[in-house]
Amino acid sequence: MCKGLTTLSATCLKSAKDIKHKISFLLQKPEPHAADQKEIKEKTAAAKRVPDAAEVEKWKESFSHVISGETGREVFTNFLKSEFSQENMDFWVACEDYKKTPPSKLAKAAKQIYQHYVEADAPCEVNLDAATREKTMQQVENASPSCFNDAQKMIYTLMEKDSYRRFLKSKLMQDLCQIETNNTLEKKSCDWSQKRQELAGGA
Repeated sequence: MCKGLTTLSATCLKSAKDIKHKISFLLQKPEPHAADQKEIKEKTAAAKRVPDAAEVEKWKESFSHVISGETGREVFTNFLKSEFSQENMDFWVACEDYKKTPPSKLAKAAKQIYQHYVEADAPCEVNLDAATREKTMQQVENASPSCFNDAQKMIYTLMEKDSYRRFLKSKLMQDLCQIETNNTLEKKSCDWSQKRQELAGGA
């Protein structure tokens, strides 16, 4: 345990580096066998980046801050993997991408999302009530950019009210907070050492 700024030891600093390494390792994603290489590189780069103190503090404020940024989504997705509910984030992201789909490709994209996430016994079926599932099925038949809005909103609420609360108490978040605590102690210790040197030099 690190106590006090003046007693900050090499062991403490090594502990901070070890935690950083663990976080970076946890956030890395295995490469899919078939995917766009540019997208893989972008996502891997985001996943490897350990978030800074400001980001982590924002994540603690609200779920919207987690899901609105690439790094937040990557970190939260890795947490969902540990709970075997990654399909929720995957579906939400798929819905966001779907809204940007050209009109000529909406019908095909809507069918793929529906078959993969929404219909009963889908490969990555998300937890929707019967009414929302039925309504989504009807809307997919006349595909529009908003046909998944109700289902997406329901999954967002599920993640916000359920998974997000556990995420805040998770080991992953505790480690991220510990990194920032150690970084702050390290910075203050360096500042104090520099100040003492300046005072000694001016004496």
